[in-house]
Amino acid sequence: MQEVDKLKIKVFADGAEVPVIAEMAKNPLIRGFTTNPTLMRKANVTDYRGFARDVLKVVPSHPVSFEVFSDDFAEMELQAREIASWGSNVFVKIPVTNTLGEFSGPLIERLSRDNVQLNVTAVMTGSQVRRVADHLSDTTPSNISIFAGRIADSGRDPVPLVRQCVEFLSGRPNIEIIWASPRELLNLFHADGAGCHIITVTNDLLAKLPLIGKSLEQFSVETVQMFRQDALKAGFTIDVCRPAASSAKSKFD
Repeated sequence: MQEVDKLKIKVFADGAEVPVIAEMAKNPLIRGFTTNPTLMRKANVTDYRGFARDVLKVVPSHPVSFEVFSDDFAEMELQAREIASWGSNVFVKIPVTNTLGEFSGPLIERLSRDNVQLNVTAVMTGSQVRRVADHLSDTTPSNISIFAGRIADSGRDPVPLVRQCVEFLSGRPNIEIIWASPRELLNLFHADGAGCHIITVTNDLLAKLPLIGKSLEQFSVETVQMFRQDALKAGFTIDVCRPAASSAKSKFD
């Protein structure tokens, strides 16, 4: 049976709702926070700087990742340096490529050399991890986010890749691998078993943490109860023909 308190991996909450982030910041299990433009749009964020300011008020010390959104490397660099100025705990998310597939390596190198803490995101291959690592400074803390959930969506097992990347970077302690885009709570244990340093977990998955170690027999009964209650609430009925009582006499009559 899996146990949360035995996990070595650091759990980062992934979201863009400030009240939820404030609540998560009180949870000792949560060691950092990440967000992205897609999550921010879903949360109806319209003021990027104001959003970041509100987040950093409730998360003053844990690492927080905010992402650039330009597709032009020169403008991306300006955005990255501005975002980095918002707080000493800020990591700037830089996509591994722009939308044309052009590698972000030179930009990553300039920023990392200038002590900008980076979270290189949307990484999905071992080759990308190696290329990114070649451009990261050994003296500046940085993350490489492997989108393990999306790798799994393609029918590939991300665990061997994550394990290989962790081993490849074992001599560079300032670079940490993030298991990004998990699809289920079990991914916590997949990532931990692969030696991954960090996993980002969305609020819907975090809400399932109390289920870890739950009795499967009890879970089975609760599932049946759920189906029964939902059928009653929906008012479902099925007209059935009940068999008539048999009029045949027993041989004992």
